[in-house]
Amino acid sequence: MQLQIHSIHFDAERRLLDFIENKVEKLNTFHDQIISCEVFLRVEKSDDRENKVSEVKIHVPGADFFAKKRA
Repeated sequence: MQLQIHSIHFDAERRLLDFIENKVEKLNTFHDQIISCEVFLRVEKSDDRENKVSEVKIHVPGADFFAKKRA
């Protein structure tokens, strides 16, 4: 599986990148034909406490999955 991690508006620390890689590898237990995974980490400029957004795009044969979380 190919993994691409994009951090937007900040530089992700190695610890965070390792954490993401570990979590994404666990996805193989649910679907063994994952082609690629893209993770987008973004910090939005707002006064709201929940200004961090993570998005995951998972590409498998015949379908694409997408998840988004704000924290």
